[in-house]
Amino acid sequence: MKNKYILIVSWVFLVANFASAQQITIYTIGDSTMANKQNPEENPERGWAQMLPIFFNEDVVIYNRAVNGRSTRSFINEKRWEAVYNVLKDGDYVFIQFGHNDQKENDSKRYTNPHTAYRNNLILFVKETLQKGATPIIFSSIVRRNFNEKGTLIDTHGEYPMEARLVAKEFNIPFIDLQYLSEQLEESNGIEKSKELHLHLKAGEILYYPEGKEDNTHLSIKGATEIAKMAMMQIQQLDIPLAKKIRQIKD
Repeated sequence: MKNKYILIVSWVFLVANFASAQQITIYTIGDSTMANKQNPEENPERGWAQMLPIFFNEDVVIYNRAVNGRSTRSFINEKRWEAVYNVLKDGDYVFIQFGHNDQKENDSKRYTNPHTAYRNNLILFVKETLQKGATPIIFSSIVRRNFNEKGTLIDTHGEYPMEARLVAKEFNIPFIDLQYLSEQLEESNGIEKSKELHLHLKAGEILYYPEGKEDNTHLSIKGATEIAKMAMMQIQQLDIPLAKKIRQIKD
């Protein structure tokens, strides 16, 4: 009886270890366009990383550490990166997307020069992720819905996406150009229909925004889902274990 008990315990231990070995953990770090939103039952806003669980199978665990209003500078200074770094382990992934708040020149706690502080903060994330045996993936910021009077979508990110691309190239890590992909998404929807990707609500339309809302930066459920879907389609093309954990994506 004792031997039978030992065999059962050993079998359970082996199964648990096998399941743990199959599991992949993703940490997402970034700003409000990526972050989880409170009160999802009432709030129509979503961060695109908030939608990732619907695209991965049960082998993937996602910890969304993106926070509204953060830049690379404030994310580091508030020790939010330290908290992620301390728990990173071999085989994990870190999705990195900053830029929207790094460009806020009137806020010394968030602003970073794209060619110096921003670049070096990204390098810090990358180097320390690699030190832990984890895989960093850099994403450029999603585009703002910023059409001019001629119907042309105008960039608002300046040099930040280029620096993100250059850091990824320098360290030979994956780079996913969400700015370009989201530009295509906005333009394909056109000036009016692209409003559905964001928060364009009339006064009294929903209780969460009784006075209405017009926001061309942050995402609706539809917008966040479309961005996450595009990101996953790009990851499927990479030669990394995570790509095999993505559910079949329907057009």
